Amino acid sequence: MVSLVVKTPFRNGRVVTSFYLLVAKICHSVPALRRPFWKYVYQRLASRYAVPEWVFMNYGYLPADHLKLEPGDESQRSLISLYHHVALPGELEGKRVLEVGCGRGGGASYVARYLKPSEMKAVDISENAVTFCRERHPFPQLSFERGDAEHLPFQDGEFDAVLNVESSHCYGDVSRFFGEAYRVLNPGGSFLYADFKPTEDVEGVVASVRKAGFQINENEDITQNVLSALAQDSERKEVWISELAEASLQGTLNIFAATSGTKLFSEFQNGVLTYYRIHARKA
Repeated sequence: MVSLVVKTPFRNGRVVTSFYLLVAKICHSVPALRRPFWKYVYQRLASRYAVPEWVFMNYGYLPADHLKLEPGDESQRSLISLYHHVALPGELEGKRVLEVGCGRGGGASYVARYLKPSEMKAVDISENAVTFCRERHPFPQLSFERGDAEHLPFQDGEFDAVLNVESSHCYGDVSRFFGEAYRVLNPGGSFLYADFKPTEDVEGVVASVRKAGFQINENEDITQNVLSALAQDSERKEVWISELAEASLQGTLNIFAATSGTKLFSEFQNGVLTYYRIHARKA
């Protein structure tokens, strides 16, 4: 999570941004508060900004020029590219797939439409986000339901692949999630995972994946690819945020989106944060 130096702001927008960041820092640093805090945030975002065009909440991945997309998906190219890179083309065809932490459903929609799983289920802890997804992505092989990553509402061995993209940093106990992902996979099933963490914590996350029982096949630092996408998309995001949100919230949303010049963007640049991808299998 972005670190915070509180200054004494005079403009109302800066007051609101500083207040939100202070609350976020406190809640994110306490495991017992982290999950309910982020649930509240995503509940509010889904209800306040029910914009049909806003279906992705990840930071993207470049290069993405190899993707063949339908015209309606072109504006989301770098964001889709992150899912494409994490999901490994060919890995999911004909498989039963679960996405945990689906957000606004764009990633699950991409997987269902392009990567051809036999069944695609997606869960999110935010009921409002699930309602948005059901209305926005009505595809026959794709379903959305409310679910807690640390207590997945599925039977043992129900899926061939579990996908988790830029979500686990919001969980109170990520090790419990890894255990749940392992449980709902059948033997030989794929765990397809990407997120960012303070660089000093990444080795601990990798160790937790192994401790859950997984065999890690690939462990990749993709920070520079994500930074390239953030830099390319920054101006577009800033314009979109200025049109979408009232002035007092624009600073907060720009930090949330990691646009150029924000502290979060700088922490990726300076190596404070690392964005990484893991492909693992259940033994």
